[in-house]
Amino acid sequence: MNRPIRCVAIDDEPLALDVINKFCLRMGGVELETFTNPTLGLEAILRNRPDIVFLDIEMEEASGLDIAQRLPHDTCFIFTTAFMRYALDGFDLDAVDYLHKPFSYSRFQVAFSKALRRLGVKQMQSEAQCIVVKQGYSNINIPTDDILYIEAIEAYSKIHRVSGGAVMSRILLKNILTMLPSDFLRLHRSFVVPKSKIKSYNRQEVVLVGGKCVPVGRQYAVTLLDALTQ
Repeated sequence: MNRPIRCVAIDDEPLALDVINKFCLRMGGVELETFTNPTLGLEAILRNRPDIVFLDIEMEEASGLDIAQRLPHDTCFIFTTAFMRYALDGFDLDAVDYLHKPFSYSRFQVAFSKALRRLGVKQMQSEAQCIVVKQGYSNINIPTDDILYIEAIEAYSKIHRVSGGAVMSRILLKNILTMLPSDFLRLHRSFVVPKSKIKSYNRQEVVLVGGKCVPVGRQYAVTLLDALTQ
């Protein structure tokens, strides 16, 4: 499957759709259409035949259980609902999984992986990983391979991009580090860099692709040298 995984999400709560959208952006390699109107959502599913459907159960205009019964028989769908009492009904309809709101990103990943296995996709075809951070009132999707380095500025993190420019987000550097793959190293209390962007290094500084020099903190020097010499 040399294309993005195409998904549709139906939920009459916009905030619930925002969560699914953020999680899909964070995974990368996913195209998502969202609908608060169940009728329009079902029409889009029948017309476009997406790979995966996320379906709320208890909606004002329709029941997700009823919609599930109207889907093409080979549709790969995941129920998302706040009501545990529907779990058995969901599995009786051959749902891939049942996400109980509010669900975490890790739980979402588990359900998504189950859906990929049912589709016969062993892994996401896009190897690019992404993180999603807030800048002002907007959510910014940043591929991790587009990150040159991240700089802590008081309570903010400034994400400098290989493609140019930077994103300033109100998130602590230690917290953004938990969102990143193991390729990223903290080499100073104020700087995180990906190993793949380091051109040269010593105990005092690293030089990144493009010539940017970033200092190495004394307490991080040994960890940095160990990571780069493995």
